[in-house]
Amino acid sequence: MIAKILVCLAAGMGAGIGTGLAGLSAAAVISPMLITFLGFDAYEAVGIALASDVLASAISAYTYGKHKNLDIKNGLVMLFTVLVFTMVGSYIASLLPNTTMGGFSVFMTLLLGIKFIVRPVMTTKEKLEEKDKKTKIIQSILCGIVIGFICGFIGAGGGMMMLLMLTSILGYELKTAVGTSVFIMSFTAFTGAVSHFSISGSLPDIPALILCILFTLIGARVAARFANKAPAKTLNRATGVVLSILGIAMVAVKYL
Repeated sequence: MIAKILVCLAAGMGAGIGTGLAGLSAAAVISPMLITFLGFDAYEAVGIALASDVLASAISAYTYGKHKNLDIKNGLVMLFTVLVFTMVGSYIASLLPNTTMGGFSVFMTLLLGIKFIVRPVMTTKEKLEEKDKKTKIIQSILCGIVIGFICGFIGAGGGMMMLLMLTSILGYELKTAVGTSVFIMSFTAFTGAVSHFSISGSLPDIPALILCILFTLIGARVAARFANKAPAKTLNRATGVVLSILGIAMVAVKYL
């Protein structure tokens, strides 16, 4: 039980900080740690991670929204598209032979962390407002298609893909990008968690589920409050460092 508490503490806090600070999906951190250190079944571990993601993303979205760092209109457009094309990607993946693509989100987390350290996102809200509504909606739909398809086809990388698309393609400044990303993730994680537990037909490990939800929520709350008060340069560096550390840790867990 002590080992379970320690692993859930490390996994939950790491996932929560990643969620609140950079919009990282909890599944990218919690799943590999539960599988590697506690011997959890992969399907059960992903279900627990998705359930942990729901409240963590919701509290992060609330915090970002309170500080006016959340674009709900375009977020809803992207949310709908992501959900639809996640199902499309999942269906197409089921028709193809098994391929080993699980390392995608692991390496993407590390590379994105390095990117924020080397080339920080210094876009301002004023620059984003220069775009007309039609352009933003079209870009949100196209980004949602790409993100949803990759999530469904590969099964991971949603949070990182959203952050990359929102900052690089849609031109969001970092705080609004993370706020919009966690807003979308709170819905996608809830949908994923419900479908996961419904399909399995059995309850997950309840102590691990409660511990992961609690620690992820605490980590996300603290990280989101820090992120909304930090200057852009500090936030970029902090995000880059956290993503790089998590990326290295996940590479170590997966391949060593």
